Amino acid sequence: MNDSEHLTRRLPNDIGGLPAERIQRTEHDLEPWEKRCHALADVLDFHKIINTEEKRRGVEALGAEMVGKLTYYERWITAFANILFQKGILTPRELARKMDEVEARSVSNPP
Repeated sequence: MNDSEHLTRRLPNDIGGLPAERIQRTEHDLEPWEKRCHALADVLDFHKIINTEEKRRGVEALGAEMVGKLTYYERWITAFANILFQKGILTPRELARKMDEVEARSVSNPP
């Protein structure tokens, strides 16, 4: 198999067997937004809006560059948004409006 064939057969997060640095395993608490993202995944799956396979394909569709730069939950939330846009359940404008509302709340009610 030549290099081009090898590249086209691997999805962005299919990195098994490739040379890499040793994985540094560290325990850490999830940030509140990461916990909410995980809960959102459960709710979307429970209500049959986005299932695990769609989430996996959504992350793969981000491409190698984004997969390499985004954190685990950043990939999830970006994939969720894209899938919801594709299904017509959410629009970018609606998401932006809601993000502005959340930001305004955090500015007016700092921790």
